[in-house]
Amino acid sequence: MEYHTTLSLAGDLGRPTHLVLDIDPPPGGPFGHAVAAAHLIRRALDDLGLAGAVKTSGSKGLHIYVPVQASGEEAAAATRAIATRAARLDPALATTALIKEDREGKVFLDSTAAFGATVAAAYSPRVAARGAGVVPGPLDDLDSVVPGDFTVHSVMGLLDGHTAWAGELPAPQVLSPELVRKDDRSRSPGCRPCMRASGASGPGRLS
Repeated sequence: MEYHTTLSLAGDLGRPTHLVLDIDPPPGGPFGHAVAAAHLIRRALDDLGLAGAVKTSGSKGLHIYVPVQASGEEAAAATRAIATRAARLDPALATTALIKEDREGKVFLDSTAAFGATVAAAYSPRVAARGAGVVPGPLDDLDSVVPGDFTVHSVMGLLDGHTAWAGELPAPQVLSPELVRKDDRSRSPGCRPCMRASGASGPGRLS
């Protein structure tokens, strides 16, 4: 059974509490490529004075959460802009192209999980990953992580050694006008304004 949560609170569904960037390696791509892409996003966040936390997806990718104080439109524009900036740091590794055929085997930095989307909760098992669990861990440890090691059977014995997901997240941050201006939403191929539901899971500090 998977648990999915919204990116906003019940009392104000139009105002997200987090940005979420979904790091999706190509089919057959090594998890190390997702880790390398996570480092690109961290560099982009550092340049913008922002901090976030990372979770495994319970499958082959990662999700980066950035707590914010922003409107839905600002959060959506900022998510696209961060993904675009990260992809520009290493165009040979990462792309924001929405169409699979345009990705050319690169890691997809998916910025479409805007307000209105839902994301699989931390520690939720994933059906597509055959029951894989989601476990927190520092970003620096991701180089040695194998997502398939985390299952509904193994994760229970690991919980005592990990910080609760809420404890990994920085305080909500204000987005700069530069980041949310409309003309900076995206200039990368295939990255168009889009909203859809997305899936995620397992945490670690990004800053």
